[in-house]
Amino acid sequence: QVQLVESGGGVVQAGGSLRLSCVTSGRTFSTYAMGWFRQAPGKEREFVAAISRSGGSTYYADSVKGRFTISRDNAKNTVYLQMNSLKPEDTAVYYCAASGGGWPTSTYNATWRYDYWGQGTQVTVSS
Repeated sequence: QVQLVESGGGVVQAGGSLRLSCVTSGRTFSTYAMGWFRQAPGKEREFVAAISRSGGSTYYADSVKGRFTISRDNAKNTVYLQMNSLKPEDTAVYYCAASGGGWPTSTYNATWRYDYWGQGTQVTVSS
């Protein structure tokens, strides 16, 4: 059983930065690819970023490329999302998710490959 707990959300003005953290319980964290998704009111959950189990490969939605950076520290069972140059349209609940390995690269943005999800952390960007 894997449990994920996100933190680091809050309110920030447009152009500001936040760093989200997701701590994962379980003894096999390093075997999981990790992803960040977000969901705004009235919208479907959308892919934000993902990272391979080793941290050697990262993937980003076009909307956040150049602004967000995903990273992981396997020794701390933690994945991070550094968010810079935030925009009001980034406002959403951000969810951390874990996926077992062995899936093709093209699936990193697919919700179905993620077996475990956190409860979410609210990010609000004011204009």
